[in-house]
Amino acid sequence: MPPSFFAPRRRLLVLLAGALVAGCDAPPETADLQEVRDRLVGTWLREYAEDGFNVRRVLVLEADGHFREMSRITELGASQADHSHAGEWLFDGTNLKRRYTSVDGKLPAAPAMPYATFELKFRSHNEFTGIDNVRKREVEYRRVADGTLP
Repeated sequence: MPPSFFAPRRRLLVLLAGALVAGCDAPPETADLQEVRDRLVGTWLREYAEDGFNVRRVLVLEADGHFREMSRITELGASQADHSHAGEWLFDGTNLKRRYTSVDGKLPAAPAMPYATFELKFRSHNEFTGIDNVRKREVEYRRVADGTLP
């Protein structure tokens, strides 16, 4: 076969190889990290009962790296307390890390620990488990509509 027969095929192979290389300019870990960060943005709900109290926490993770956390704690058959916190968040590839800059409208003070770190495991696109390896506990969050209150 004449060499001109292979020239268009060679050009096609070069173009395909170039497209494959261009599509690989970011390491897969970076793409996955950004995908998880994007997935975390939104409103998350955690509900649980503990030591005679019902707790409802709403965590809002914003795309700009800020968060709001609102909670309502109700003693069974008695009083209720509402709390509102804010700060900055990031996902490092394994952990959701939050640094509190406001606790009930005030700067955090000792002995309160103004950080929370949870290793994340996604059960589905709209549910995750956070593992607190310091306090040895797991927490469950599920995605809810924006504007949800505790």
